[in-house]
Amino acid sequence: MSLKNKLLVKKKIGVIGLGNMGTALVAGILAGKLMPIRNVFGCDADAKARGRARRRFGIKVFADAVEVVSMCDVILLAVKPQGFDSLAAALRGKLPARALVISIMAGVPSAVISSKLGGGLRIVRAMPNAPALLGAGMTAYSRGRKAAKKDAALAGDIFNAVGRTIEVKEPLMDLVTGLSGSGPAYFFLMIEALAAAGVGLGLKRAAAELLAAQTALGAAKMVAEKGANPAALRARVTSRGGTTQAGLEVLAKGDFKRLIHDTVKAATRRAKELGREIK
Repeated sequence: MSLKNKLLVKKKIGVIGLGNMGTALVAGILAGKLMPIRNVFGCDADAKARGRARRRFGIKVFADAVEVVSMCDVILLAVKPQGFDSLAAALRGKLPARALVISIMAGVPSAVISSKLGGGLRIVRAMPNAPALLGAGMTAYSRGRKAAKKDAALAGDIFNAVGRTIEVKEPLMDLVTGLSGSGPAYFFLMIEALAAAGVGLGLKRAAAELLAAQTALGAAKMVAEKGANPAALRARVTSRGGTTQAGLEVLAKGDFKRLIHDTVKAATRRAKELGREIK
């Protein structure tokens, strides 16, 4: 279900936190014409962040979150989990009853968000990732106990403006954080390692990085856009006794799949820890 150009266009949204992800979401909302510019408000305690958002987007920006939430139907919390307690103390009991709260804070459960803000709120919890800055993000979102399907659909429209989306059950959100939320860093490391190997074996750095990055992009597109099974694709490009098989055998000896499993598990564990620290 999509609400684009139906209910969403009539809403007013306040984006609290104008860092990289907050500004990426403002950019997506405006570029996708999900809302008129007069209905988009920004908030950040940092004057430089406010100035950048004002110059880039032409939106109204505020230092006081209380002032913003009083005007808005949708509140998008784009702050660090570590900063939520002080923000919640300022906002507690001040959100209008109509407000839908969308949080992109890693590890913080919807029930905790609602409780700290005053209780009884409709919460959608989301986890976008860094490629949202280029409109190529992956966002998973989940509904809190009081949020309706239309609330999730509204959140989906917002995050679709910066990439692709999927709805999951909230107990899976920490795993999503460990997989796709942190995942770009794992791929950056893979590209870095491939490029370093190329340089070590004789390539210029610029050439090695281009070869590695475009190879990663192409491989991802084959899976994401064609819906193909990655194991089947791997088998298709691996000739018996060929160069690809020789390389894959080295990864297998290093137990590459187990290493990735443990990587995602560690990031997931840390997401859960962040949630407990907020509690």
